Amino acid sequence: QVQLVESGGGSVQAGGSLRLSCAASGLTFSSYAMGWFRKGPGKAREFVAAISRRGSETQYADFVKGRFTVSRENAKNTVSLQMNSLDVEDSAVYYCAAKLSFTNQATNDPARYNYWGQGTQITVSS
Repeated sequence: QVQLVESGGGSVQAGGSLRLSCAASGLTFSSYAMGWFRKGPGKAREFVAAISRRGSETQYADFVKGRFTVSRENAKNTVSLQMNSLDVEDSAVYYCAAKLSFTNQATNDPARYNYWGQGTQITVSS
């Protein structure tokens, strides 16, 4: 079956960096656009970043532009999220998701994603 497993979460001080990874199995990874979403305490789930199946197109939420970078390695079935200049407001559970894609487009719509990981916690302290 399809599995998406996030790793790299943890605690960091404001201004620090973390790199999340998501390892996919049970699917043809290069056929899927990938996305990162997050859910903070008392908040709704929100889009963070997405990357097209070939990696040539990316999308970012306005609040992360210039701080976060999404990338993927299709040969390794992994997608990563490099997070710099972290703020307390970035504290959340981060999820990766996979969307079967017939075009090379990224998407920020969670309803269009087919599979989700279990999430990894990021805690940023001041």
